[in-house]
Parts: sequence; structure tokens; C-alpha cells
Amino acid sequence: MTDDRHDSQARHNGGEPNGANGPGGGSGPGEPPSSGRVPSRQRRRFPGISSRAYEHPADRSALVALRRLSGFDTVFKSLSALLPERSLRLLYLSDSVRVGEAQFAHLHTMLQDACYILDLEKVPAMYVTQDPRPNAMCIGLDEPLIVVSTGLVELLDEEEMRAVVGHEVGHALSGHSVYRTILLFLTSLAVKVAWIPLGNVAIMAIVTALREWFRKSELSADRAGLLVGQDPQASMRGLMKIAGGNHLHEMNVDAFLEQAEEYESGGDLRDSVLKILNVLPRSHPFTTVRAAELKKWAESRDYQRLMDGHYPRRDEDKDTSVTDSFRESASHYADTVRTSKDPLMKLVGDIAGGAGDLGGKLRDRFTGGGAGGGGGKSGGNGTGRATDDGQDTPPA
Repeated sequence: MTDDRHDSQARHNGGEPNGANGPGGGSGPGEPPSSGRVPSRQRRRFPGISSRAYEHPADRSALVALRRLSGFDTVFKSLSALLPERSLRLLYLSDSVRVGEAQFAHLHTMLQDACYILDLEKVPAMYVTQDPRPNAMCIGLDEPLIVVSTGLVELLDEEEMRAVVGHEVGHALSGHSVYRTILLFLTSLAVKVAWIPLGNVAIMAIVTALREWFRKSELSADRAGLLVGQDPQASMRGLMKIAGGNHLHEMNVDAFLEQAEEYESGGDLRDSVLKILNVLPRSHPFTTVRAAELKKWAESRDYQRLMDGHYPRRDEDKDTSVTDSFRESASHYADTVRTSKDPLMKLVGDIAGGAGDLGGKLRDRFTGGGAGGGGGKSGGNGTGRATDDGQDTPPA
């Protein structure tokens, strides 16, 4: 399975598989897929696409910097003798079900489709493992390996699952599997050396940094999943089901996204601190946050240009400027601080803007007190903070 090549597909119409006509091409209406390796419905394809096209600014700047450090990947891959990659591959081969034409054929087709759409030439091996918790991951140092749980397969419908498979293929294309494997190894190591004074502290510092990066990488992979599925509602439903289970008739995407709005804008500085503490041990962002981020990107001009066939190519990656990438990331964070409704981010914006009476603002935002017009009463919305009923003032 890992040796499958897309250039072995049946070709016609100028050499493109199954009617794909360059950027934005896909299966022609009514045309059956060739050997099950092209999208089962008309979807756009992105030949030669660079992962920079969909990477979150924070994820992208970190990856570009790491890739430009001479020998960085070599050093990390030299740890393969210490990392349990070979053991993991044998474990999944012996105690899970390998996806292929004879087993989980529908997942096999989705995987082929995803690799075709994102132009990933070497199709990763994929396994289904027995686990009631919905989960998926892409690991491996030399070659990516995708693992999905039975809980996830049973939870999602076809289009939702297609977005998840695209998500994992996006990880593979971005090279995330290397760092994900290291994160898993270090997390396990931290538990084993917890009894050593300061040893666990040092390892957990690295784990915390990797987790912060990996949370950003999940936002990138969500975008890759959307590029593969090309169905925003299916992507949203999948995230909603991961949060609330298989009770779609009891849930609503719009209401789910409203939760993200309330999570971001509600409360005072105490809640902002609690949000940070809650997310620190997690490898993934919260599902409402992921859904809101994905919706924002799906409605952006960048996404529309990408879907129109305008995107960076892999053969241009070597010319990528680290400085430009960091500048773009800094600009993204500045916009996040400026537009965020989170109390802590608002305070950061006030400090950056040279706002007066910061001591009073800090006290008011920690206690929920009024902050404007000579000390308004608690719950006032003179500064756009939460009103008495806990709801933020609607945006203009």
C-alpha cells in the first residue's frame, strides 16, 4: 500500500487521470473513478500543492524555520534508534486491521482520493484500531503511518470521514508525523522518569512546547481536510460529533459555533487564565475553537484563491523566506489580539496601545467590574465586555 503511485492510473485527455485538467480539475460529471483512485464526486485537485497553502500562520512559520536549519531533520531522525517507530509499526500490523481493497475498502478509496487531491505521491499505510474513543493520528519518522480508531469510523458519515482522512494526509504532506512521533515518545518518557528530580521538568518543558506547536498544526490539518472533502458543513459536523457524539438530530452547527463565540468573549481575566491552564495538557485545540477557525478560513479570500487554482507549489518551497514567514505570523497574531474578544487579549491590546489606568483595568477585568466612564457598575458593557446575562455585546 505504501508503494502505490498515482502515475500508474489510467490516463486520458492529455494525460491527466480521469478528466483532471490541471489546477482545479476533478472527475468529470458522470465519469466513474479509475481504479477507485480519484475523487468519487467532482472535486478540485491541487497538483504540486505546497503545504504552505493551507498551513496556519503560526504553524507555518515554525515549520519553515525548522526546515531551514541545516541538519535539523537529520538530527531528529537519528533518534530513530531510540524511538519506538519500528515497534509501533509491528504493533499495528499485528493487532489492528490494515486498510486496503479487501479491508475497509471505503476508507481505502478515501485515502487514495485524499492523496490524489493533495498530490501526495506515496500513499501512507493506514490502520483501523479497536478503540471506542474517536481518534486519528499520523505518526512515523521515515514514512507516515495513519491510524484511525473504530470509535471514529463508527461515529462519522462518509463525507465527515473524508475530511478526517484529508486531515491526516495533510499532516503527512506537512511533515508533521516526525514531530508527532517525537511528542508521543517524550510524553511516554516523561512518565517513566517522573521519579528523577528535575528530569521530568526538563522533558515536560519540551513536551509543552511541542504541544503548543502541535495544536497549531491541527488547525493546518483541519484546512487540509476541507481541501480534500470540499464540504465545509461536513467538516463542521465531524468536529461537532467529536464533541457531542452521534446525536446529530440533537445538535446544530450554528449553535455549536455560537459556543465558540461565547467561549472566546465570555468571562473576565480569571476565565482567560483558566482557558490557558485547560488547554496546556492537550495536544488538540478545543473542538468549538477548531470549528470557528475553520469556518473563518473557509470564508476567507485566501481559501477562494486556492480553490481557484492560485496556490504555492512545492518546487518553490526552497525559496521560502523565513523572515517573510515570521512577519506573516506576527501580523496574524497582531490581528488576533486586535480583533479578539477574550478579556486577556483585550488587556494585551490596551497595553500595546498605551492605555491609561492599567492597574484599574487589570483589577476590573479580574473581578468583572466596570472599566469605563469613572468606574461603571459590574457587568456594564461600556467597554464591549460581557453584560449581566453573560453574553457579549453583539458586534457592529
